[in-house]
Formats: sequence, structure tokens, C-alpha cells
Amino acid sequence: MADKERDGGRRPFNYGGQAVIEGVMMRGAHSAAVAVRNSEGEIVVHETPLSRRLYRGRIIRTPFVRGVVGLWDALGLGTRALMWAADVAVGEEDDVDFNGPVGWLTIGLSLLLGMGLFFLVPTLGAAGIGNLLGLTPDGTAPIGFAAFIVNLIEGLIQITMLICYIWAIGRIPDVKRLFGYHGAEHKTINAWEAGADLTPEVVDGFPIEHPRCGTAFLLTVAFVSVLVFSLLGRPPLPLLVLSRVVLIPVLAGIAYEVIQFSARNFHRPLVRMLVRPNLALQHLTTRQPERHMLEVAIVAFERVLVSEGLLAREAAQVPAPDPAAVSPTLVAGEGT
Repeated sequence: MADKERDGGRRPFNYGGQAVIEGVMMRGAHSAAVAVRNSEGEIVVHETPLSRRLYRGRIIRTPFVRGVVGLWDALGLGTRALMWAADVAVGEEDDVDFNGPVGWLTIGLSLLLGMGLFFLVPTLGAAGIGNLLGLTPDGTAPIGFAAFIVNLIEGLIQITMLICYIWAIGRIPDVKRLFGYHGAEHKTINAWEAGADLTPEVVDGFPIEHPRCGTAFLLTVAFVSVLVFSLLGRPPLPLLVLSRVVLIPVLAGIAYEVIQFSARNFHRPLVRMLVRPNLALQHLTTRQPERHMLEVAIVAFERVLVSEGLLAREAAQVPAPDPAAVSPTLVAGEGT
């Protein structure tokens, strides 16, 4: 198989993941694996097969349309991984099932709050500023310079809010640990793509930034939205708000292609310069991981490699429990 071959010391860009509570989720083309360290210091692993049609069929090979897979990763697969990790974190002593109504209600409310905060607020804020500047005196503007400036203001508000939000939550101790696992995920994938051995000592030497990071995806969506929405002018407010919601898949599809292009051409100096803001923003969502975090990320990734036929299952060993690696919050029995 061609995807099993090293190419100039580098391996193909087929993998992704995200940090979860006290762990990491890794995704390949055949399965996803979540590895979480529980309150006893054990690494617990959950594996789930992925849809052939969605991850290995025509969709994933169709430009722009395949951006929907990226959305599914964040909203579907990623959400389930987060809820499973929460179940592991609270332990059996608490009668809480985050995969039940409590979890889905929490996620639903979070999504509504996120859409209201990061879509409606910038849209309304830009409309108000446009009125003050005389660019949209009646709240609307045809396609042209005025609409472009107001949409640019909307994008800047979005980016500013995103950065401030990430900075604020990053000061919470448990979120700092989450960002450490995010750094471990990046280091592990960087090590694999460079053809290096997957050991904590080797993986730790790789950078915490990655050009395909979800943080980079969000920033790219914000920039793409300015260009796309400028083609629509500034319609009346109801249509304006509706367009922001309806066009989310379009923005995701374009942003996905931009991210994939930058990842494939990251070795080119011009591309490196253009993606520098994306890499800089990742320093807000990643931290240098501790060794035990790297162990968890490697366990999750090796399970994915097993499903790809790139690693024998007996080689994907789980390290012995390490009570010293447990989150102080879990030790106190409070959950995370």
C-alpha cells in the first residue's frame, strides 16, 4: 500500500485528533481511538470504527465537500470523545453518564451559546459600527467597498473574541492540562509524519504547532468568511444572520482546502510565512506536555496505526499505571 511508505523521511498527512479530558483522541481513516488516564493512573482506551463512506469514500476525495468531514470531526466524533473522557474522569462512583441526555443537552446548549456568541455578536456589532461610520446608514449595503469594510470589521471582531476567549479559559488550571494534552497530540503526529520513533523521549523533541490544527482551522474560517460574505454585500438583518448560519459548511469546505494546501506545502518559505498567524495562535491552545501526557497520546495514536495495518497490535503496548500522573483535581475526587 502506498500510504505505508515513507516519502523522503516523511509520512502522509492522514491523521488528526484533539485533546479531551485527561487524554487524547486520534483519528485515522479506519478508526478513532481515545486514550484517557483515569483516577488510578491507568490509561483506558476506547476504539470506534469510522464510516467507510464518510472517511474512505468519495466524500473525502471531493474537494470542498470533504470539509464537512472536518466539521463532523469537531461536532460529532470529537463531542462523543469528550463525553466518553468525562465518563472516565468522574469514575464509577458518580452516577453520571455524559453520553446520555445530560451530556447531549450540555453539548446542545454549548453549541447554541457558541453560535450566538461568535456569529450573532460580531454580525450585530459590525452592523452597529457600519451605521456609526456611515457605511450602512440603513443597515444594508450592496456588494462593494462599504460592504467589504463592514464584513472585515465583523471578521476582526470574531477573531478578537476568539483570541480573548481562548486566552481567558487558558488560565484555568484544568484547561491548562487540556492544552498540555493538545501539545502532546501535535508532537505525536509531527513525530510520525517525520518518520521518527513513537517514544516519549523522541516525540518530546518535536514542535507543539501543527499546520492542520483545529485552532488554525478556526482562524482560517474567520479570514475566509470576510471574503465570502463580501460577495453577498450586507442584506437586511434577518437574511444577514441566516446567511452566517447557512454558509457554515461552505466556509468550512474552503477553509479545509486552505489548511490541507498549507500542510502539503509547509516546506515552502512563502507558505510558512502565510500560515505564521495560525501557528502563533496555537500557542494559546497548546502547552508543553509532560511525559505522562505524551504516553497517553502515543497510546491513542498507536491504536489508530493498528487499524491502518501499519503496526502490529502486540506492539501497541499500554504503559503501566502511574498514580503520579493523575490530575490533582481527580485525586481530590472532584472530577474535571
